Amino acid sequence: MNTPASKRPLEVACPQCGKKVVWCEQSVYRPFCSKRCRLLDLGAWADESHRIAGESAMDETDIDALLARADRDGDPQ
Repeated sequence: MNTPASKRPLEVACPQCGKKVVWCEQSVYRPFCSKRCRLLDLGAWADESHRIAGESAMDETDIDALLARADRDGDPQ
């Protein structure tokens, strides 16, 4: 007997190893298949192997220089 697709639980691929994971409350590490895969992914973020594309954030010295320049430009001479 086939179960309709709408009744079957959603299955996703583990982002770390690709193993199929059923998306349900019993899958405590979802979307990962295991604690190991979850920790490997966290480690990759921590050592910056994974990153979100975009412009680099300004550091404190850049912000201070920008504020100093804005103060200079705003003063009447």
